[in-house]
Amino acid sequence: FIKSKEENKEGAKNISKQKVEQTETIFIHQISNFVEKLLENTDFYSIPAKSSYEEALQRIEFLKQVIEKNDGYRLFYVDGNPIKREEDLQIIYRLTWFASDFDVNREANNGRGPVDYAISKGANDKTLIEFKLASNSKLKQNLENQVKIYEEANNTKSSIKVILYFDASEFTKVQKILKELKLEKDKNII
Repeated sequence: FIKSKEENKEGAKNISKQKVEQTETIFIHQISNFVEKLLENTDFYSIPAKSSYEEALQRIEFLKQVIEKNDGYRLFYVDGNPIKREEDLQIIYRLTWFASDFDVNREANNGRGPVDYAISKGANDKTLIEFKLASNSKLKQNLENQVKIYEEANNTKSSIKVILYFDASEFTKVQKILKELKLEKDKNII
């Protein structure tokens, strides 16, 4: 196996090069266009919020609006294929956190695993955000258990779950899971 890998150095280099090019496309070219065309022409960054929950939700809603109504969905496709990593969505969300008094921590781990984001202002105002792709095979399990564990570890009851889907079949899957978990009307699931 090792000898085979050593003999195929060029194949490994090509795969690495493709991954670097894909990341460059998403996070340099497409995000630069996103910021230049959509964020700079709004008063988004000057909107005050009262709590970490309201601030986090406001920025999620803004990102949702850009994705659904301002062609922002294009950020999530490379060569016509949807992104496959939840961390890409997390990074794009981080770009909405400019000019904020809130502390924004990605992959904060207080002992029970890393939550995608912990947004806080002092010890008594903390909101957790967890991003999931609808294609995630453990979506139901995560919605049912994961965030509760993070809330306990982070000493908060405030959390938001964000699910990104790419087509009608993924949307149907999400709706079915939410119904099974009796979460279809949960205002904390976007």
